[in-house]
Amino acid sequence: MSSHTPSLIINELAKDLGPVPALDNRMLRVLESVSLKAYPGQVTTLLGANGAGKSTTLACAQGLLQPNGGTVELLGQDPYGDNPDLRSRVGVMLQDGGLPPSMRPIPLLRHVASLYKNPIDIDSLITRLDLESFGTRTIRRLSGGQKQRVAMAIALAGDPEVLFLDEPSAGLDPQSRQVVFDLITELRDAGKAIILTTHLMDDAQRLSDYVYIIDKGCTVAQGTVAELIERAAEDQDTRPIAFAGPAGLVLPEPPTGLHLSETSAGEYRLDGVNSPEHLNWLTTWWVKENILPTQLNLQSRSLEDVFLEFAQKEERA
Repeated sequence: MSSHTPSLIINELAKDLGPVPALDNRMLRVLESVSLKAYPGQVTTLLGANGAGKSTTLACAQGLLQPNGGTVELLGQDPYGDNPDLRSRVGVMLQDGGLPPSMRPIPLLRHVASLYKNPIDIDSLITRLDLESFGTRTIRRLSGGQKQRVAMAIALAGDPEVLFLDEPSAGLDPQSRQVVFDLITELRDAGKAIILTTHLMDDAQRLSDYVYIIDKGCTVAQGTVAELIERAAEDQDTRPIAFAGPAGLVLPEPPTGLHLSETSAGEYRLDGVNSPEHLNWLTTWWVKENILPTQLNLQSRSLEDVFLEFAQKEERA
């Protein structure tokens, strides 16, 4: 159950990344106005396309970058600057890195834990994340998924109150992914504030208590998964159609209101369907081009649908 006092408050955050020669040395503004709150006992998820501003937002929230505008409060304090007490209460898991390549996972984890006054139960964490199965190898020899498990363990070593997780399930096999999911759920239930970023919409829908969608440096939508789906359904009573067929089909221009795309090789999606006429247009194209889909799914709405609708609005803008 979440507390009424936010662990993280970001208000109208703005950030420039410096002058760009190609733009006559004008300042490149990455964040325009990002606002969000993250509470204890809650998984707060940031969604956005590459370049939307998620990483910069998290860097400001963690105190790694100083904003050019707006405010950030992490556990009631400004995170930017030298604040050992605050940093001891926060755990950060980065997707790429920071792990010393020549060290072995378990000695590294025990060393990090020794730097904290009240570390987590390290032996239990080692067992939970199965670090012993590859504990004799150096970090550089680990697979991507194994590095993710080590990075998760390092982030948890100090038993933090706030946990930043960047793509925590990237590269994991299904069994390890389930272990990480269970661990995140337990940490949330134990009252930790968890701020999560992921490109995997299924993961976001499964884990998130509250979601913020960021686009072009601004917060463009927020709510629980159910609220976002319901709100999108009210705005436009449509359902997507997903189908599989030959890769690289030449896609026709759909009627107004529809959006047809190849989401990955041989995987297609038609958004905006709200009438039998739209289905007729699709099947007429199949007949004309002698296309017999190998899979066909008229889907219920999901968080991925909401996210894609925002992305498509920006493409058409």
